[in-house]
Amino acid sequence: MAKNGFKVLDSDMHILEPGDLWLRYMEPEYRDQAPRATNEYFMDLRLKHDGRIISRSQEHFADAADMYVELTERYGRMEEFKAYESRGWGPDTQLEAMDVEGIDIALLFPSMGLFAHAKVYDDDNLAAAISRAYNNWLAEFCQADNNRMYGSAMVPAQNIEAAVEESRRASEELGFKSIFLRPNPMKGRNWHHPYYDPLWAECQRLDLAVGFHEGTPCELPVAMGERFDGKHEDLWTTEHLAAHPIEQMYACLSIIMGGVTERFPDLRVAFLEGNCSWLPFWLWRMDEHYEHREKVIKQRLPLLPTEYFKRQCYASVEADESPGKYAVDWLGDDNIVFSTDYPHPDTRYPRSVEVFLTLPFPEESLRKILWDNCARLYGLS
Repeated sequence: MAKNGFKVLDSDMHILEPGDLWLRYMEPEYRDQAPRATNEYFMDLRLKHDGRIISRSQEHFADAADMYVELTERYGRMEEFKAYESRGWGPDTQLEAMDVEGIDIALLFPSMGLFAHAKVYDDDNLAAAISRAYNNWLAEFCQADNNRMYGSAMVPAQNIEAAVEESRRASEELGFKSIFLRPNPMKGRNWHHPYYDPLWAECQRLDLAVGFHEGTPCELPVAMGERFDGKHEDLWTTEHLAAHPIEQMYACLSIIMGGVTERFPDLRVAFLEGNCSWLPFWLWRMDEHYEHREKVIKQRLPLLPTEYFKRQCYASVEADESPGKYAVDWLGDDNIVFSTDYPHPDTRYPRSVEVFLTLPFPEESLRKILWDNCARLYGLS
């Protein structure tokens, strides 16, 4: 398949999980604690645990149903999405959507699963069981065409031993190409904390990419989240607008300046669904501060932050992200990957690739962003 002559590899395509996923796939001893979907409106992504929605504030969902309907109608996909929902958003609909959009291969990330680890569980073993259940379901989902659909594994960041074990199982038994983590701090630990080093070491050994992916709302710390209360602004809009790029900037700072890329030089890290237009400023600022303190910093970080990013990191560009041109102008075109964000409300599906091809990138940059960079990120030939 080719779209206007370009092969397309989607770095961040989403699935929409069945509401009873964890009830069906969790081990019997944890099933009574399984997260459950609410399923109260069209494309309802909310997830409940212990009888309450996983969210810092219920204000996030006050008009979610109307928002999904409005955006789905605006971008001309209401009829198709309703048909997909009536068919349970199964792997057949995923492959159909890929064909419509012109996607050859997709890395699959969660929807409700982004909220499954949007809190710290009292029981570390429960957090691990939630991950295993999701990954087992996703592995079955991908079997519909495991040459075109690859999973990104959920791992429990609060339980490092289980996270390492599940990463190994996802790679060696399930055939996944990456793990995903929320960028939000878990239990007050930054991502460069030594606690996580066994996970980075195992992902490096297994050749698994690490994808950071935000998903508001949640019960973990969220960038600027507590500054908005919903009384004087649309809480979902303000928090979502801020959290996605700013949490990725935080994670990028931690991974690079905290020395993770230095300690694990073959680890590949992606910052997804937070745009890429922040890269020139953020990397420039990191380089500037590095230079101010070079005598001290160079002992533990021999390279400039931008050099680490170019060696090991990637960020996704949205279909209509026109400022992404400046990221490529400044950074080059080897570290940007394409994302449709299907089937979330702000996706440009079914015209994501078509819209992206109108952006002012040279043809060679388009080929790299749509295929080559993503193939390198996920270890696909």
